[in-house]
Amino acid sequence: MPSITTKDGVEIFYKDWGPKDATPLVLHHGWPLSADDWDAQLLFFLAKGYRVVAHDRRGHGRSSQVWDGHDMDHYAADVAAVIEHLDLKGTVNIGHSTGGGEALHYTVKHGKGRVAKLVLIGAVPPLMLKTQANPGGLPLEVFDGFRAALAANRAQFFLDVPAGPFYGFNREGAKVSQGVIENWWRQGMMGGAKAHYDGIKAFSETDFTEDLKAVDVPTLVMHGDDDQIVPFADSAPLSAKLVAGSVLKVYEGFPHGMCTTHAEVINADLLAFIES
Repeated sequence: MPSITTKDGVEIFYKDWGPKDATPLVLHHGWPLSADDWDAQLLFFLAKGYRVVAHDRRGHGRSSQVWDGHDMDHYAADVAAVIEHLDLKGTVNIGHSTGGGEALHYTVKHGKGRVAKLVLIGAVPPLMLKTQANPGGLPLEVFDGFRAALAANRAQFFLDVPAGPFYGFNREGAKVSQGVIENWWRQGMMGGAKAHYDGIKAFSETDFTEDLKAVDVPTLVMHGDDDQIVPFADSAPLSAKLVAGSVLKVYEGFPHGMCTTHAEVINADLLAFIES
């Protein structure tokens, strides 16, 4: 399997599909998933002639199940290692959920001269945790609950999340897909429990405010207003205000996992932004 080894000895798996001279799209997956979560986007953009690159975050999917380095600085550095190895330039970096924070942090810390555009989808910035400076965030107890559920029975927790809030399957009238639920579970269970446990702190407690202010490439912020994982009010509109010249697109009734449940809508809007 294609992979690179980082400076601290971690093997990062990646997919690199499409013509090498085409515009490269780099996709950053959410917690606790893998590059496979982008299947609907990878196939769509491959068919449109793009080069698509997606990696498994350290400790996730097919990458090394290391016990440490599960923070945004390491996540961004790992992405930089993949992109430098492939020598990608003019990239469109697209991040979902935790991957939105990763894509943002990479763009600001390592992406100068390489990143052309940035997309944040259902993304965790600016800050998920409730603090004195962020009164609209979620209390620490919510994330402590995630950690407790993961430690007690990760396999069951990883069924409950996709069967319920992630895809909005707990909403009345929702069209539930057992395959989607089991695919989420499959991806989650491929990764390491330690990476997933530490990742909760990374996605909930990292403050991306300064990163957002530092973005200097065209940016699209996409979010469903029925997102039960990353609540809309304390994320997308605040991020869009902090990124100069960004565009905010709000999707009425769409869930956190809208790249899967409403792929045709999301893909069309991504394509329009990429080609604009």
